Amino acid sequence: MTPAALYSTEEVADMLGLNVRTVRSYVRDGRLPAVRIGKQYRIAPEDVERLTGGHTTAAPATPEPVPARVEVTAIVQVEGVDGSAMTRLSALVTGAVSNRPGNAARLHAETVYDQQRRTVKIVAIGSADDTATLVSLIGTFAEAEL
Repeated sequence: MTPAALYSTEEVADMLGLNVRTVRSYVRDGRLPAVRIGKQYRIAPEDVERLTGGHTTAAPATPEPVPARVEVTAIVQVEGVDGSAMTRLSALVTGAVSNRPGNAARLHAETVYDQQRRTVKIVAIGSADDTATLVSLIGTFAEAEL
């Protein structure tokens, strides 16, 4: 049996017209066999049929397909950055993140500057393409300015 053929406690509750807590209670009491996967119970269709004698109120809803999405987190460390270069670099990163088309995927960046070590760390989170573009932009800045 594949994991897709197993029901969650929520799906069983919907099928039987019960509260989720009642289904969990059945599982804990042993009235309804289940497998624990992580923090959730999964219940085989045969076990639901055995509990109900084959009578259910409704079929479980088919979950909506989740669109594919890739998100990348990149940490860029740039050394040898003085205060004025940090100001320019921060403006570059802020401008690159905020000047994006309205329908573009979200791109987020944070900068942390260690003045004593003259080091800046930039954490960028976004789509693979957007994050790669930002990292490339930072690399170009570092090569030209530092």
